[in-house]
Amino acid sequence: MKKVILIVIVIITGILIVGGLFTVKETETAIKFQLGRITQSGYEPGLHFKTPFINNVRKFDKRILTLDMPPEQMNTSEQKYVDVDYFVKWRIIDVEKYYLATKGNESVARSRLAQSLRDELRAAFSSRTLQQVVSEERAEIMEHLTITAGDKMEDLGMQIIDVRIKQIELMDSVVHSVFERMETQRKEVANKHRSQGREQEEIIRSEADRNRKVLLAEAQRDADKVRGEGDAKSAEIYASAYNRDQEFYAFYRSLAAYEKSFSGNGDTMVLSPDSDYFEYFKAPKGK
Repeated sequence: MKKVILIVIVIITGILIVGGLFTVKETETAIKFQLGRITQSGYEPGLHFKTPFINNVRKFDKRILTLDMPPEQMNTSEQKYVDVDYFVKWRIIDVEKYYLATKGNESVARSRLAQSLRDELRAAFSSRTLQQVVSEERAEIMEHLTITAGDKMEDLGMQIIDVRIKQIELMDSVVHSVFERMETQRKEVANKHRSQGREQEEIIRSEADRNRKVLLAEAQRDADKVRGEGDAKSAEIYASAYNRDQEFYAFYRSLAAYEKSFSGNGDTMVLSPDSDYFEYFKAPKGK
């Protein structure tokens, strides 16, 4: 009988010991309750103890979690609607606050996180133009959401690690208006370039015309100078030859005149017999 009682005591003790142990993994955090009241929270990974039948433990994932939001329709400051696809990375940093705010229900936490992000995102888009939210200030918006929404979530024991906008889709009506505006802007740029091109063309043509006139004037000046120098040299040579032997020079000039006269196709000449042209015809042996 004593042996049976001892065995029962050992079994009960074993059950109490096993029931009083619980483990917390590296990826988890835990809260210990006593009759529904929190007695301890934020357990480190390892083996821990609790009072069987009096304490109960709830464990929560403390890893970084992802909340992938469905596309939200946002309105810019220009009253243009866009569909925004985004997600947020978050985790539990204070499990006791988290439990008190959400009763440990992750769906409640996600709902409150989504609502906060939605409000902040709508405010950010409504104060910016379409161009700003699409390109210029997209990174600034994501950083702003991470900070502002993160401050609110800290009161719930949650930390926002990052907010990322995956895609911004323009609605059909907005796409049409954006296309028209882009077309108008491109036309304005094209007209500006054409105007600048015509202006440059006129400048280049004017400069080229001026350079042409300068070159022609300089060439004409140089030609006149060379021609004058040639005429002067020719006159000098003729004068030198004439002064050396005037009779021979006159004879040579007459021969040149005869050659030029008889080299043509005409065979008739009307001249006075007393003309100096026939001077050497009359005196073939000279004067």
